[in-house]
Amino acid sequence: MSVGGVCVDDQGMPPIHSATVTLIERQFDAYNARDLPMFLATYAPDAEQWLADGTLLARGRQEIANRMRVRFADAALQAKLVRRVVVGDTVVDHEHVSRTGPHGLEAVEMVCMYAVSAGLIVRATFAIEQPHLLRSR
Repeated sequence: MSVGGVCVDDQGMPPIHSATVTLIERQFDAYNARDLPMFLATYAPDAEQWLADGTLLARGRQEIANRMRVRFADAALQAKLVRRVVVGDTVVDHEHVSRTGPHGLEAVEMVCMYAVSAGLIVRATFAIEQPHLLRSR
């Protein structure tokens, strides 16, 4: 979440600043801007996206691009950072995401874990709750 233009967690603490955090902030900003080239630039060429249950979502920038192109076409897509935890080159974000679902505007709570190596995201793992409807069509 943002307080006075500064990203803070739910307890009002600013995030730890490091190259890893800066990378994840760029990825988060690109997601909210729905800027696919900027988003992809934060991922390694052979990066993977997974669900927490072990389901592979995408492998490599092209598959990630195909997956995210669909998401970024949604004008309602917006993530809000609730909390960020940083341990070395691993960043865990707790986010609230609004998006258009099959029945209207919906919200989902997510935990996103990013593994960073050589200045790029090499693996992203997502735990996603069942969406709940905010507004029907």
